[in-house]
Amino acid sequence: MLFRLIGGEAGAKWGLKMLSRRVAILSVSLVCFVASPVLAQAAPASVAASQVLAGYQLGAGDKVRIITFGEPSLTGEFQVSDAGSISMPLIGEVKAMGATTTDLQQRIVSALKDGYIKNPSVSVEVLNYRPFYILGEVTKPGEYPYTTGGTVLNAVATASGFTYRANTHRVMIKHFGETEEKLYDLNASTLIRPGDTIRIVERHF
Repeated sequence: MLFRLIGGEAGAKWGLKMLSRRVAILSVSLVCFVASPVLAQAAPASVAASQVLAGYQLGAGDKVRIITFGEPSLTGEFQVSDAGSISMPLIGEVKAMGATTTDLQQRIVSALKDGYIKNPSVSVEVLNYRPFYILGEVTKPGEYPYTTGGTVLNAVATASGFTYRANTHRVMIKHFGETEEKLYDLNASTLIRPGDTIRIVERHF
């Protein structure tokens, strides 16, 4: 009816313009509809990655930053030794193996209170996590730096990929502190932890 009121060429142009607007709105709606499931699926992966490091226990190879407020000589970066301790000025060796950052912080505070600083304030954070190890059917087995949120597939890529004999569906992993390796699915959702030993097994021909 409105086309008739406007009439002629002007009416046709107006009609095309309105049709174009409706198509554009429909396209945006479709994009939002398609994208929303992808965004919904992304959250669990990030949550799982953070859970891997929840309550993280320090071990040999970890590097931490320790800040003792107001005491520059007691502030710096320290590596957990093979013996499982860090060496600090004044207080010497502090056991770090098996401790969380909060545990280590409390141990340092207690040591400093013992005849050095009256009310020390200390913070501890992990700078670099201990490396992981990948063995078996990969091109370059060995030790590699751990990256937060890393998966078995990331580890394989870091080791320059599978050999032609590799089983690309199952993987053996021994987590740091465990005595036995366990079988896991080898896919993009299989996360690794600092200090893991990953073994890519041979497939059955």
